[in-house]
Amino acid sequence: MKTIFMGTPEFAIPSLKVVSQNTDLKLIFTKEDKRNARGNKIIYSPVKQFGLDNDIEVIQPKRMKDEEVIAKIKEINPDLIVVVAYGKILPKEIIDIPKYGIINVHSSLLPKYRGASPIHSAILNGDKESGVSIMYIEEGLDSGDVILKETCEITEDDTLGTLHDRLKELGAIGLEKALKLIEAEEVKAEKQDDSKATFVKPITKEQAKIDWNNTKEVIFNQIRGLNPFPGAYTHNEKNENIKIYKSEKLEKEYAGENGTVVEMTKKGPVIKVANGALRLLEIKFEGKKLQSGADVVNGRKMAVGEKLF
Repeated sequence: MKTIFMGTPEFAIPSLKVVSQNTDLKLIFTKEDKRNARGNKIIYSPVKQFGLDNDIEVIQPKRMKDEEVIAKIKEINPDLIVVVAYGKILPKEIIDIPKYGIINVHSSLLPKYRGASPIHSAILNGDKESGVSIMYIEEGLDSGDVILKETCEITEDDTLGTLHDRLKELGAIGLEKALKLIEAEEVKAEKQDDSKATFVKPITKEQAKIDWNNTKEVIFNQIRGLNPFPGAYTHNEKNENIKIYKSEKLEKEYAGENGTVVEMTKKGPVIKVANGALRLLEIKFEGKKLQSGADVVNGRKMAVGEKLF
């Protein structure tokens, strides 16, 4: 089965390996190269690096509607196109080319969390379950028929990072099953129930700012749902930007205003919130390295009575 793969970040790599090992992979699409912060070094996407390392042709078009791009795909005449976190919208002219269509590995249990931030959203909302959906791409946003799903548990110890890593492997497992079904022409895809669809946009800076008037559950999920990127943040009275990467919920009630440092413990500073408190366990002050809560206490980087905003 001749295939084309489209993807960009690390999340796509396990699925790309499955396509490379189980099909006749002819071409890889990935997003344009980026330059690092100093602007003096080009950064290749993980998918591009895989293509270079394995002598697979890689192209990086700015626009998918360009005639040259469409002509290139038609020339290859793939049986199937596989998309995993590519980051570009595909026009109908491309969707209609492959014999078996275009399939996508989406990191949610569709129709829940269609859109750009499904992994963040599962943890931000305190979900107990997540998974991947192997689905057909159509013109709507993540609305195509679903070939199969793979599910996994979310625990309170999970972060965006740990769930991301679990789902990228789960996506590859599901994709390998889907490829076998497609090749055997045994797919029994199910339509999504649009009435149950939810949509998630890219995470904004506003979503990452901690509101200490929220409950401990909301803030706890916000901290782990944005770890490692972009990181939930707050400011102290010096207006320093402080990112919080790990916390734990405390049932103890404290007097005073929400957002106040109310206790310094061996494990870290304790912050009052709407229905109890949170102990901060991993903290990064602006321009500094990530520190444990204990190091912050020992270094006297926070003090009882200090207010966070």
